[in-house]
Amino acid sequence: MSAEVLTEEFEVLESIYPTELSIVSDREIQIDVEPDETIDNDHPFKLQLSVHYPDEYPDSLPHLTLVAIEGELEDTEHEALLDSLTEVGEENVGMAMTFTLVSHLREQMTSLVRKRADQLMAEETEKERLAIEAEEARTRGTPVTVESFKAWKIKFTREMTQKKAKDEEEKLRALSPKEREEWKRAATRPTGRQLFEKNKNLEHDDDSFVEEGAVSVDISQYDRSQLRAHEDDDDDGVHFSDSD
Repeated sequence: MSAEVLTEEFEVLESIYPTELSIVSDREIQIDVEPDETIDNDHPFKLQLSVHYPDEYPDSLPHLTLVAIEGELEDTEHEALLDSLTEVGEENVGMAMTFTLVSHLREQMTSLVRKRADQLMAEETEKERLAIEAEEARTRGTPVTVESFKAWKIKFTREMTQKKAKDEEEKLRALSPKEREEWKRAATRPTGRQLFEKNKNLEHDDDSFVEEGAVSVDISQYDRSQLRAHEDDDDDGVHFSDSD
């Protein structure tokens, strides 16, 4: 490679990239490269492409390195970009290829930025979906089954029993000895429900007091007029006499 050929390529590159190009030496340059499209202004992305030209250039590929100036470049992304540049360089062996390499790099950076934006949107959508599901689950509550209700009932009864015992203990502490004894006696008295459940069979037990052969009478079957007639007959059968 003659120095004149490389110098001529540098002059062309300077006219295309007046602010982006830096000539390090007669065999090495650096170019700041940005994507063709700005998709996310909140996350700027700029790379620096270093190109070192061997003596055999353009019949052999230049040595390329990439460094992130703005934003981040993952190792996998860095490797993918260099592989893509190498492939394009091999297609242009024998010709001045720096401009072609830079143009291809800008395109690949644009694709990478779009991919990142799509991935970020997908992550945000997934976060929103999970948040909605969590809110729905919170408001919907846990479905009640027979097993879960029994477990809750056992726990609830135990907690209420403990609370009642604690409340009674605190109440007893506030009472005088006389009031405490009276409260204990009242607590041992059976409630109306307990009395009812205990004596609910009394009506059947009363049958044992009825004499054998006795006939039960339903007074509602008697007519009031018949009852008065019987009373009048009884009055007619009464005779008064003077014993003297």
